[in-house]
Amino acid sequence: AQIRPIRPPLCPACGVPFLGETGADHLCGDCLISSRAFSKARAAGRYENVLLKAIHDFKYRRKTGLGEILGQMMADHDFPAFHIPSYTLIMPVPLHVSRLRERTFNQALILARAIAVRHAIRLDFTSLQRCIPTPPQIGLGKAERQTNVRGAFVVTPRKVHGEKVIIIDDVYTTGSTLSECARVLMEGGAAEVAVLTLARAL
Repeated sequence: AQIRPIRPPLCPACGVPFLGETGADHLCGDCLISSRAFSKARAAGRYENVLLKAIHDFKYRRKTGLGEILGQMMADHDFPAFHIPSYTLIMPVPLHVSRLRERTFNQALILARAIAVRHAIRLDFTSLQRCIPTPPQIGLGKAERQTNVRGAFVVTPRKVHGEKVIIIDDVYTTGSTLSECARVLMEGGAAEVAVLTLARAL
């Protein structure tokens, strides 16, 4: 009840909400001057207070049971102007194998599995891989984030050719990681790539 959901008016491309509760959706300043590889992005709630703490407990304190609850919340959320069943493939943002060994689980996969099951969409967590163990994005500016993840992902093209893909992650910050994943998927032959995250950092 204390989570503030992302509601219109918002940017139809990156999904950032605008101040106020009235008015039509329109492109934000960033999306007017630059494009991203994904068609649209949406988030369930604002990355603050209760949701921020829940994500930190899930991700850093290894409370995977809490992650499954958050995944169900995502799966049941009504994302504005986003029809999940019209997509054909769900893919979590991958962790590099070294990070996966350290954390022991991929938080994006737990969220993605709940959405895939709820909407009966195929889940693929092996075809998109992180091939470079990039440093954490925390503390980096937008341009630094983009440089940090450039070339960090590879995909098996035959697994995504012609598919309409939803990429799943826990938090949308600048969109750099998600955009790089989408770029690789589109170059691999995906028909469309969209993004869903649990939270949006504003």
